[in-house]
Formats: sequence, C-alpha cells, structure tokens
Amino acid sequence: MDLIRLLSQSEGKTLEFKRDLSSPENALKTIVAFANTAGGVLVFGVTDGAKEVKGLQNVLAEEERLASLIADSISPRLVPSIEILSWRKSQVLAVEVYPSASRPHSLNRLGPESGTFVRVGSTNRRADSALIEEMRRYSQLASFDEQPEPEMNSEAIDFRVASEFFKPVRKLARKDLETLKIVTNYQGRIVPTVGGVLLFGTNRLERYPDAWIQVGRFAGNDKRRLIDSMEVRSYLPGAAEEVVAFLQKHMTREAVIGAVKRADHWTLPVVAIREALMNAIVHADYSQRGAPIRVALFDDRLEIDNPGLLPFGLTLEDIQKGISKLRNRVLGRVFQELGLIEQWGSGIQRMTVACKERGLDAPRFEEIGTHFRVTLSAVARRAPAKDARDEAILAALAANQEAGLSTSEIAKQIEISPRAARPRLASLVERGLVAEIGSGPQDPHRRYYFIGE
Repeated sequence: MDLIRLLSQSEGKTLEFKRDLSSPENALKTIVAFANTAGGVLVFGVTDGAKEVKGLQNVLAEEERLASLIADSISPRLVPSIEILSWRKSQVLAVEVYPSASRPHSLNRLGPESGTFVRVGSTNRRADSALIEEMRRYSQLASFDEQPEPEMNSEAIDFRVASEFFKPVRKLARKDLETLKIVTNYQGRIVPTVGGVLLFGTNRLERYPDAWIQVGRFAGNDKRRLIDSMEVRSYLPGAAEEVVAFLQKHMTREAVIGAVKRADHWTLPVVAIREALMNAIVHADYSQRGAPIRVALFDDRLEIDNPGLLPFGLTLEDIQKGISKLRNRVLGRVFQELGLIEQWGSGIQRMTVACKERGLDAPRFEEIGTHFRVTLSAVARRAPAKDARDEAILAALAANQEAGLSTSEIAKQIEISPRAARPRLASLVERGLVAEIGSGPQDPHRRYYFIGE
C-alpha cells in the first residue's frame, strides 16, 4: 500500500483514518462495514480530519492485537491484509479489507441482527433486516426481482400491456415471458416473478405500493414552497417519459439557431434527465418500504432519489468509470429489450457528457441514508482557469513526484516568494490537483505532491 496516495485522499466509503486502536469496537465496525460493502483501507496512526501522521508506539504489538481482534470478533471469519507502513521516523498500520463473498459479516458481541454494518459515505450504518437479506441474496448471486411470487399465477401478468410496450420492438409471445423471467417455473407451476409483477402486474401497486415516482417543482433552491407536483403510478417502462414531460413544463427553453436547423435547449439536458430516471427505476431497491422514487426540481438543480444503496462491491468512483452491477436483472433485461437503456454503466457517462457539453457541472452522485441520489446542476459554470504560474507549480511537482516539494522549494523553482506561493498551493489542493501532506498544520517539513487531473 502507498501511504502518500492514501494520505492524499479524503475519508469516504473505502478509506478511514484512526489515531490509534484505543476504541477497538469502532475499528471492528469499520472493518465489518468495508467487508459488507465495497472493501476499503483502515489506517491507524493518522488523525482523521487533519490527517496528521502521529504513528504508533509499538506497531508490531498493535499488529498482533488487531489480527487477534479480527479473528475473534467477526463472523463469518475475515482475513484482511495488514501492513506496516513507514512515515519518516514513525510507523503506521494499514488494514486492507476486500469486498467479501461471504457477507453479511457481523460482530459476534452484538449478533447478526444488531452487529451487521455497511458503509455509507464515511460512516458505518447498522444494516436493517431488508439490507441483511439483500446481502444474502447477493452472496447467492440472486436478485430480488428474480424471486418467484408463489401465491400468484401467470394471470397476474397483464399480457396485453406487456405486448403493447414490446410492439415497437417485436411481437411478444407468451413463451417469451419465461425467457425474460417475467414468469418462472416454481414447483411445477408457472408463476410471476417479483420483476414481472413490478413491470406488468395487474395488482402491482397493491403488492408493491412504493413502486411509483413522486415528482415536485419547488420555488427557489429548497423545499419550503411546492409549486406543482405529480404522482406517476403508470407502468414502469413508460413512467420516465411522464416525468420528463412534467419537468419540461417547468423548465425554461432556449432556441439555438444552427447552420441547418433550430434546436431547443432546456434548462437541463433532457438526455441526462432521462438517463438518470432510467437508472433510478432499474436500480431501485423495491424490497424497501415507505420510499418511492422521488424527483425534485429546484431553480438551480434537479435531484433524483431512489431507494437502495449502490450494489455491494461498487463505489461512487466505480460507477463514474462505467463499472456497473445490476440490482434488478428482470427490469434491466426488459428495459434493454425495449431500447430504454443501453449497455450497463454507459448511462452515467452519457449523463456526464451531456452536462459538460452544456457548460454544466458533471452530475453529482451520493449515498444518503439508504437512498442513492443523482443531482444535475442547472447553473452553468466552468472550472477555474489555471494561469502560467499554476501550470509551472504543477509541472514542478510532476517532475518531483516521488519526493514532493516544500513551499520554499516550489517558490524557488517558479521564482516567486513563499508567501505568494502559499495561496496558490491552497487553491490547487482545494481543486484536487495537489496533495498536501505533513504531521500537522505547523509542520515545517510539509510537502506537496502532484495528483493529476
């Protein structure tokens, strides 16, 4: 493990710093949460927040103690990688936990019901029964929407409605329902799957009362005053277009005259809205209760919330790189057949490109509570431009990547005073282009490292 790279990152879903091992249960909760979610690295000997490198007094003894705690306190058994890393004259302890195929893991002292944790942002959250059950399904390579509905029969699927949705694509035969896993064979009977009921069930909202979309237009930039709202309770394959139509009613439109024809530009790119909605519908956790998909339009942004964290093993960084894991395979298969979604993971990249082409910020992705949120900004702005001196600082740091440079060394190289260099360095750190590493705010040996763009 590379300590400089770890210190250049912020605490989050896959990284946490701790001063020492004085509160072992909190550390064990983090290790359990990492294993249950997307893996991660826990570093002892570094203060969280300020990231001051304090080191550990007896690192070998602490390594042995931690290995024993993990072995004795967590079930099923976990075997993470534990490594001692040197920093100047001190040493820290780093524990790398991999996403586990044996999840859910829990703390023995608290038991499976109270001792199972997942990682949400930079915090550990106790998993409820629905989340624990989802972990079990995931470890068995099963999805919630592929499960049979044994108390129903095949007549619970509205074949006429399904045929109408497929009509522009192909003629739907009844045998296709089983191929698409809208229905399945259960103990010698053909019964609908959860996904089949969600998509085309005759009583889908009775069975899954939260499988709808709540849409609202708010005045200003908060939820104090609701201007208009709508409840979209239609079949899921057609729900996104109804939401888009509602949003277009409340967005401003600009006519752009091109060389050949006129184009209408809405406040937000419709392609990004549509992709975000499709992702929310296909990836929502319909096993949760009391939480429909929610869409909120403000003056400065659009927020789309769906129930369910990211599928286990994924991070926010992963999905922005196009890495995807499908939570609802039946919904995903049908949406792909209908041409509503394309290749897995490509939707987020299309959203990002559409926003950037309009001079908007890239979409923001967050896990909040047990929900996933996409925020599309409606405010056009560009990243701060780098002038020649900023470029010179970055070039100097890139040329000294291994050792880094101090403030005085940077100032000397680009021929400005250390006092003039400090605010420039602070700005580059804030913009995520440079990492600032030291043992404290007053560390005279604090150094800067190039991260990249």
